[in-house]
Amino acid sequence: MTIRSPVVNTVSGAICGQEARGILSFKGIPYARPPEGRLRFQPPLPPRPWKEVRPATTAGPVPVQAAIPVLRFLNAGGARQAEDCLYLNVQTPGLEGKKRPVFVWIHGGGFLIGAGSTRLYDGSSLAERGDMVVVTINYRLGALGYVHLDRVTGRGFEQASNLGVRDQIAALEWVRENIENFGGDPDNVTLCGQSAGAMSIAALLGAPSARRLFQRAILQSGAAHHVLDRDRADDVAERFLEALGNPKQTRQSLSEIPIGKILRAQGSVNRELMNLADLMVMLPCVDGELITEQPLDAVEKGSTRGIDLLIGTTLDEWKLFSSLEAAVSRFDEDGLVRRFAELLPDVSSSAPSAEEAARDYREAVRMRGGRTTPFEVWTSFQSTRVFHHPASELANRHAAAGGSVYSYLFSWHPSGLANSVGSCHAMDLPFIFGLANHPTTRVLSGLTNAARRLSTRMQNAWIRFARSGNPAHERLPEWDTYDSDTRATMVFDRECTIVDGPLDGERNLVASWS
Repeated sequence: MTIRSPVVNTVSGAICGQEARGILSFKGIPYARPPEGRLRFQPPLPPRPWKEVRPATTAGPVPVQAAIPVLRFLNAGGARQAEDCLYLNVQTPGLEGKKRPVFVWIHGGGFLIGAGSTRLYDGSSLAERGDMVVVTINYRLGALGYVHLDRVTGRGFEQASNLGVRDQIAALEWVRENIENFGGDPDNVTLCGQSAGAMSIAALLGAPSARRLFQRAILQSGAAHHVLDRDRADDVAERFLEALGNPKQTRQSLSEIPIGKILRAQGSVNRELMNLADLMVMLPCVDGELITEQPLDAVEKGSTRGIDLLIGTTLDEWKLFSSLEAAVSRFDEDGLVRRFAELLPDVSSSAPSAEEAARDYREAVRMRGGRTTPFEVWTSFQSTRVFHHPASELANRHAAAGGSVYSYLFSWHPSGLANSVGSCHAMDLPFIFGLANHPTTRVLSGLTNAARRLSTRMQNAWIRFARSGNPAHERLPEWDTYDSDTRATMVFDRECTIVDGPLDGERNLVASWS
């Protein structure tokens, strides 16, 4: 008999979801109390229990956020925004009979935008194909989640740091306490995130209290280089309070500031501090209490050895962001050299001259068969500096410490848009969640047989990894674990191949300039 309105008990009360095409869906489940009023800038608290069966057929409000045009596809459309945003969604093939792997998705968006309920992250295809439970979550964004007030404010803000990370941990605690009632196995949890979602996972690797809550992690286009040190976090917090007009630093006074004023102060601080070297300034930080050390240091010490990792990037990550740089698509050679001259002094004291950097990097791109126009050289450099090199560093340290890690590179690109768009940041998302579920991606994917075939192969790899920690399957070449000597990497394209260190020439240059 088909279940039309399934009811599940949680520790806070019963909820009623709905069934569609064999997948049971529960939306808008509160995993924490609304962080508003006097709970603004405070760590998440358990949700208040309810007595009646609570409807769970509509996603909850999405986190408060300002639009970022280049990432508008990650915005939550017309969904209602609110500080009351700590909700998650569960999709499962069944409630009883087995303990299924649990796949928890942490969305991206630069820690400024996005929501777990965005249509792009519909988990029904993964849940059906993988016979697993898919969970998508919201967490606080921007100043509400990543301005760390614990050291620059008065009494009552002792835990006002890493609030977005604390939200993610609260969601994982909810999964541990409740997911068995949804047919999931609380001892077989895989985190998966893209961009800021992957960076969030890396931050969780540096939080001892979080490591017991998951067994595996997939990091798509994000690694462990985006966690602020304490001094930088304090500087951002002080500038935020200045942008607010230096209000009284009490829970009551900060709770009364209109949310629009907070967003304006957030935007002011970002405009003041963000540049090509510091692309984001509202980030997790080493607060000494929740995140006790830089995640890369924890990984290098072997503290995360028991967590299996799958780490990868897209080939042309930076092409998504090239519109943020004035005239980059019309670069000539002088423009390329000027851009290297602007950036290199801010990221390295050992870098060569701008002319030498442009020459050497172009040669590295040429050696791997890439195009060598100024636009291609610059976007390749930024892709490697911001994404490829950090991912390689995390993989190297985890493997050296005895952890299991697999590496991939996504190089598929839309026909006819290879030069301008290429395999840009986020191009892999519809392939993971299922092309058929996302009509808005049809222009890019073309829904060709080759695209469908690649989506199936990638979904199966993610599913296999969630089940066992090994992404290999019969429709892919033999996939070896990663080590710092060979750097075996699965290249996902119209044809999938295994390559040792596919971007080593460019990565080695960036490493030598860091």
